[in-house]
Amino acid sequence: MNYSTLKKTVALSFASLMVVSMVNAQTDSTKTTTTATTTSSETTTPKVFGGLGQYKKFSIGVNVGATSPSVATGGSNDFTHNKVQLGYGISFREQLAHSFGLQLDLRGGKVAGDNSKDNGYANLYDASEFETKFWSGTLSGVVNVATIDFLRRKNSVNFFVTAGAGLALYTPKVTYKNGTVVDFDGHAGGTPTSPGTSKFVKELIIPIGAGVKFRLSDAVALNLGYTETFVDGDNFDGVNRGYPTKDKYGYGYAGLEFTLGSKSKPSLEWVNPVALMYDELYDAALRQEVEALKGRVTNVESAVNDLKKDSDGDGVADQFDKCPGTAAGSVVDGSGCVIVFPKDTVAAAPAATAYSNIQFEFDSSVLRTSSYPVLDATSADLRSSGKSVQVDGYASSEGTAAHNIALSKDRANSVKTYLVNSGVDAKKVKVKGYGETNPIADNSTEEGRVLNRRVQFKQK
Repeated sequence: MNYSTLKKTVALSFASLMVVSMVNAQTDSTKTTTTATTTSSETTTPKVFGGLGQYKKFSIGVNVGATSPSVATGGSNDFTHNKVQLGYGISFREQLAHSFGLQLDLRGGKVAGDNSKDNGYANLYDASEFETKFWSGTLSGVVNVATIDFLRRKNSVNFFVTAGAGLALYTPKVTYKNGTVVDFDGHAGGTPTSPGTSKFVKELIIPIGAGVKFRLSDAVALNLGYTETFVDGDNFDGVNRGYPTKDKYGYGYAGLEFTLGSKSKPSLEWVNPVALMYDELYDAALRQEVEALKGRVTNVESAVNDLKKDSDGDGVADQFDKCPGTAAGSVVDGSGCVIVFPKDTVAAAPAATAYSNIQFEFDSSVLRTSSYPVLDATSADLRSSGKSVQVDGYASSEGTAAHNIALSKDRANSVKTYLVNSGVDAKKVKVKGYGETNPIADNSTEEGRVLNRRVQFKQK
């Protein structure tokens, strides 16, 4: 069997497989029309936030098509005329989301072209035609950019784009105008080798494509697509005429894709997330939960209203009011009971007595404002009577004796200063400091020490 017969056999076998699958898909669609119009899922109903485990994510596909050394987006080529050749491939894909998946493509075939329409190369050593056998493996991202659901609330047609990178192995064979046929080894820089030599050239390739996918059944889809593959080198066609340009080739194909996994799970790619959300909102179990939640909210609202109820208007809720029925305008405490204010029984402060002891704060000689009435009364008596007075300062037992002597003198001088400023003759006021001597109370207690921090008057 020669290569042409093999190509025809493969193409016919693949076409037969596609026809059988489409017939089976039509039968399946007829059987499931009623359910498709009433629900957006198959045997099981997925949830919007149920995770990827509830879907079928993996698929395998086969494709066959035609190759050409030029691409639809244009660009220069070393050969002016395309020879359409057979290409074929197999793919493995994992759908990671409703609109995105990763796909591994393994492809093979031939790319060929000639310069039969190019009259600019008359030299017998110019290339007349080429034929390159290739194998490639690429990993690409597949993005569903649009969809059609035909009002069935389930995606029926997806439009997609792909882009990725990979490696190609190929052997270009060039026929020259003088009839010489040679194979090229790309690692030798494009230099012709002896006829019959066939070595694979390895190059990085970048495939970019687009296509449309038709849902034939829950498990089978028909793919129609086109991929432009850009080769990181100028030896794919065995000729470097346009150096340093890079070669490229196109591949238009049709294929079948089979979703793998349990029949009870829907395919992630075909589920319509909007319809799925709509169905979930009307799920019976969910609606029961919503109704139960409404009941709980109503109970909470009733409890809050009961807490806020204040029958007597005193500002304390009935649930906490220990004295219900309080008269309007009453001043109540936190328990709702009327506050009874005690009558003012504070006795009037006694009149200040002249020559009473003057008290001081700890380690201070500053007069307290509470001492002013006594000092004023003392000043008035001294000015009216013309008497003399001795001001004796004292301290409590804290600190050293020398410090307390100085502190007691400062206290006595503070009193003298006040009296003199109020009009008393300075010659009639004598001061002495006795420190911590002559205590009038026990220095071992704070109450006693407070009384010992004093100034006493001694009339003459």
